[in-house]
Amino acid sequence: MIKNIYLIGLAGGTCSGKTYLANSLVEYFGKNLIDIIKVDSYYHDLSHLEMKKREKNNFDHPSSFDFKLLYSDLSKLLNNEIINIPTYSYKTHTRKQEVKKIESKKIIILEGIYSLYNKDIMKLIDLKIFLDKPDTLRKKIRLNRDTKQRARTNKSIETQYSKTVSPMYLKFVDNTKNNADIVIKEDNMVNSNAFTILCKEIKRILK
Repeated sequence: MIKNIYLIGLAGGTCSGKTYLANSLVEYFGKNLIDIIKVDSYYHDLSHLEMKKREKNNFDHPSSFDFKLLYSDLSKLLNNEIINIPTYSYKTHTRKQEVKKIESKKIIILEGIYSLYNKDIMKLIDLKIFLDKPDTLRKKIRLNRDTKQRARTNKSIETQYSKTVSPMYLKFVDNTKNNADIVIKEDNMVNSNAFTILCKEIKRILK
């Protein structure tokens, strides 16, 4: 395999700033150089289940993700093939008919809480980054995001956070920081340090 693509794994807990950072890097360097693949796009399709059963699924557990398909798609992309990644509906917990086409770019950012979880996928990643924000701050950001963007109540968010989000972070996600090349600790809303560090790394890669 002649590898022309540099793959960056960007992990961290919920609301640690992964999406904001990835989007900021694309905006700074341009879409012609960087593209993003979200691990969230690879949630298992639950269309075979009744809605009540879908809603009971633990979406913060690694078993909720189709790592085999993600690995297959990343392997194809790194072999300079065009891939079509799934589009996931958080409302119905199913995959939509439309897909997102990803072509070869100089840099691909794999972004998600489990970016650094699967052993096979980690072998494909060139640079592994973990954003380490305190739980109290991430919870505050999550409450703000889900009430405004997903029209959820504080009670439902609090319940989900305490029952699945926080326990799964402690059991699975937090351990993946041991797989990271760089762990970026921050205790503020905007990850300015992370942007500076990643910009420096990407400029080095582009040279």
